Amino acid sequence: MAQFFIHRPIFAWVIALVIMLAGILTLTKMPIAQYPTIAPPTVTISATYPGASAETVENTVTQIIEQQMNGLDGLRYISSNSAGNGSSSISLNFEQGVDPDIAQVQVQNKLQSATALLPEDVQRQGVRVTKSGASFLQVLAFYSPDGSMTADDIKDYVNSNISEPLSRVAGVGEVQVFGGSYAMRIWLDPAKMASLQVTPSDIATAIRTQNAQVAVGQLGGAPAVEGQVLNATVTAQSLLQTPEQFSNIFLKNTTSGAQVRLGDVARVELGADNYQFDSKFNGKPAGGVAIKLATGANALDTAQAVEERLKELRPNYPQGMVDQLAFDTTPFIELSIKSVVKTLIEAIILVFLVMFLFLQNWRATIIPTMAVPVVVLGTFAVINVFGFSINTLTMFAMVLAIGLLVDDAIVVVENVERVMVEEHLDPVSATEKSMKQISGALIGITSVLSAVFVPMAFFGGTTGVIYRQFSITLVTAMVLSLIVALTFTPALCATLLKQHDPNKPQSNGIFARFFRWFNSSFDKVSVKYQGGVNRMTHSKIFSGVVYAVVLGIIVLLFQKLPSSFLPDEDQGVVMTLVQLPPNATLERTDNVVNTMTNYFLENEKEHVESVFSVAGFSFTGVGQNAGLAFIKLKDWSERNSPEAQVGAIIQRGMALNMIVKDASYIMPLQLPAMPELGVSAGFNLQLKAASGQSHEQLLAARNTILGLAAQDSRLAGVRPNGQEDTPQYRVIVDHAQAGALGVSVAEINSTMGIAWGGSYINDFIDRGRVKKVYVQGEAGSRMMPEDLDQWYVRNNRGEMVPFSAFATGEWVYGSPRLERYNGVSSMNIQGTPAPGISSGDAMVAMEEIIAKLPEMGLQGFDFEWTGLSLEERESGAQAPFLYALSLLIVFLCLAALYESWSIPFSVLLVVPLGIVGALLMTYGGMVLLQNPNLSNNIYFQVAIIAVIGLAAKNAILIVEFAKELQEQGEELFEATMHAAKMRLRPIIMTTLAFGFGVLPLALSSGAGAGSQHSVGYGVLGGVISSTLLGIFFIPVFYVWIRTVFKYKPKQQNKQEQTS
Repeated sequence: MAQFFIHRPIFAWVIALVIMLAGILTLTKMPIAQYPTIAPPTVTISATYPGASAETVENTVTQIIEQQMNGLDGLRYISSNSAGNGSSSISLNFEQGVDPDIAQVQVQNKLQSATALLPEDVQRQGVRVTKSGASFLQVLAFYSPDGSMTADDIKDYVNSNISEPLSRVAGVGEVQVFGGSYAMRIWLDPAKMASLQVTPSDIATAIRTQNAQVAVGQLGGAPAVEGQVLNATVTAQSLLQTPEQFSNIFLKNTTSGAQVRLGDVARVELGADNYQFDSKFNGKPAGGVAIKLATGANALDTAQAVEERLKELRPNYPQGMVDQLAFDTTPFIELSIKSVVKTLIEAIILVFLVMFLFLQNWRATIIPTMAVPVVVLGTFAVINVFGFSINTLTMFAMVLAIGLLVDDAIVVVENVERVMVEEHLDPVSATEKSMKQISGALIGITSVLSAVFVPMAFFGGTTGVIYRQFSITLVTAMVLSLIVALTFTPALCATLLKQHDPNKPQSNGIFARFFRWFNSSFDKVSVKYQGGVNRMTHSKIFSGVVYAVVLGIIVLLFQKLPSSFLPDEDQGVVMTLVQLPPNATLERTDNVVNTMTNYFLENEKEHVESVFSVAGFSFTGVGQNAGLAFIKLKDWSERNSPEAQVGAIIQRGMALNMIVKDASYIMPLQLPAMPELGVSAGFNLQLKAASGQSHEQLLAARNTILGLAAQDSRLAGVRPNGQEDTPQYRVIVDHAQAGALGVSVAEINSTMGIAWGGSYINDFIDRGRVKKVYVQGEAGSRMMPEDLDQWYVRNNRGEMVPFSAFATGEWVYGSPRLERYNGVSSMNIQGTPAPGISSGDAMVAMEEIIAKLPEMGLQGFDFEWTGLSLEERESGAQAPFLYALSLLIVFLCLAALYESWSIPFSVLLVVPLGIVGALLMTYGGMVLLQNPNLSNNIYFQVAIIAVIGLAAKNAILIVEFAKELQEQGEELFEATMHAAKMRLRPIIMTTLAFGFGVLPLALSSGAGAGSQHSVGYGVLGGVISSTLLGIFFIPVFYVWIRTVFKYKPKQQNKQEQTS
């Protein structure tokens, strides 16, 4: 292969150029994301039962739907919650690799059989099935800086003219609007209604009949009489449009003959259709639109498209309204990709400098550098075929690959140079001879390095997706780099390198003097090194002890090193959850949220750009006592000091709990590393009432756990992700009494439903758009329990009977939000590890706490991890298996390469020498730099595997040469020493190249630094230790193995070689 290209360099160039072209064309089209689509597909069913309590919703809606959701392909778990505002939401989480569309269709089909069993009101509102990730991509705030528009005006405009166009943008999964559009609100006055003898159901009927669209037909419609000349459409009444028209709706005639119209018993106005939320931007009333990404969409493209669409809409905004991004995850994605690209460029430059130092002439240094763009671009072309995007993971793999890829080229160039110097051949014949020597080693190295990474690609679940990004990218780069080393590099060597002229006078340039000093000192080190190897191979006990110590350290550190799933990143956003005591009103929540907003805008004004808050909505549930705020921090470049980092801001934000007395808790949270897998960082646990315990018993168990967790030093911020039980007022109707008075129960129920719950009657037209008509009692008539007595019902004799005649009330306790998990009642507990503790340890702490429940008399409770915690558990279990598989495959590859079962052991024994460095570096960084991101996480596991490959690579280089020399008849010990001396220079060189290649990762700061450190520290430590220890131990192991398994030279080989 190499021979062919040495004599046809142009052909080699053509191949290289074609690979590069393919890469460039691909790059322009590849999508960019922060992470690949990792979250398992999730399908959500949502339904609403207006005015129902959580318990009613759970029994009549949630359970009915849940029971039908059986036999779905690849379903992992079902979680559902029923809230006190009548909403029910059921989310079904599927296995990785299930097609989200098919999952959605299956859910829809199963839902068909449940729909008929649901209450009629629920069916009228419609049951929705959506597929989308859990977290927001962006939140847009629309507000009026000069205050010229009211909150209702803004929200109506956003709902009517902005939310729909945005929901049609490609890549947008779901658009949630905080606040509703206008609606016709009809506020009933119970006193006037009683005196005029009108009931709420009379009003509802009147509106239904008089606010309706009727199709009448035509004058002269076909078939017409002969001679008909006129044809015209006939219209009768149509939908009403203004409050005046509604006030004019005719209800009845009184006995005196006067007409009673709607305006006489009610106040009609254009109001909001939803008074549950109150959203503000920096304290000004605002309408908010939250955008969720569709499954599998590209974040940057979607954000770009949303911005384009807003540009088209902006000219039509009403006077005084502007929009602003209140929360945006895309700058972080762009920055983290940019920082990895920067790292990539730094790596290439550093690698170039290292090579120049060793090869000492420009021509030789340029050759391996030429290999880099060819391989990098080619890799992009290949991974695009696998459907990968440009994301943090594939870019990391590229950075790791840089160090490995110049390797092959360095080995080629270095060997050609050596042959030229030692044997005074011209470049072409030197290249030919050199390629014969090292082609085997090159193929061996590549197959081993690829073999290490291949098993990663076959893993299941979320971790499998993450590993696949790394493994396929790296293996592609390895294989391409081998192809380049066997075709392009030898062609360049043969054409570019100059023959060494032994009689040339020494030059005295600054470079030359430096290089002479470098070479002489390197030779001195090399001599010392040989002495060291000599001593180590002879004193077997000393070597054995050192090796045993290394193994001991590995075992110890693996137990000490905390584990986690992914490092937390500073994403430039803090999310704050606000919870007030049960039964707090929206007004009280609003006050707390305002205090919090002012705190962040005043006390943290150096770091905070804007605050977008919503009272009445939170991820824990919707209710008047919940609130949520997105706090957007300033750019990373402006936040360099430690106190400006997300962690520090959150720590200080906790002080709000002291300042604000009215709140149950105010929780500033960091966004999770993978937004798709959950809403906030930390762990996520479902406590299940496995044996059908009551709500009260489940609550007791939950409170016991929270109490124990509060005392555990490993845990922080453990909180129930739900809402506390609240007092509820229960109306008891005496049916016998009502019957005696001649009042029908249906009439009682509809009066209460309309007056207190508010009822959606039908629609009206407002400026060309269809909007809703609601009837509800005036606010003053539904504030206290005794207000119930203001309402009257008409009996069968036409008399008005007050509620006090047949109804009494009492206070009871009930939950405003009931949850279920996998079909049984459950409670969600979330929390974060204490500072400096990893999530793995925090999860163990929670398990220990739950194990204590039975001895406290709380039997029959079960728990399951969910969300990110479930992924972490599954990935942790896979790691040891992954390491073992990688080692096994390396062993098999080497056995095939060396045609021997024993030699591979001498290579594999080197592996722990690399791992110990990776562990020490990571552990040291964690302890000394207080960097909690340095833990045994997914990136660290990838680093370990890279180190396994690297350690094996150094060993192959020495062992391959030692074996060849031995076959040529040198004595074992001599052959080993000779090989070690010959390969020292390329080993040091490739190691330095690789080490400096990952150095920028370990030193990075800014966006995405957490994950870069995780990879960087591990690989850097591994590179250093595997080389420093490896170059001494490889010869030792080789000699050991060869003395234990006696070696018989194969004679026939000898003849074949000479012939």
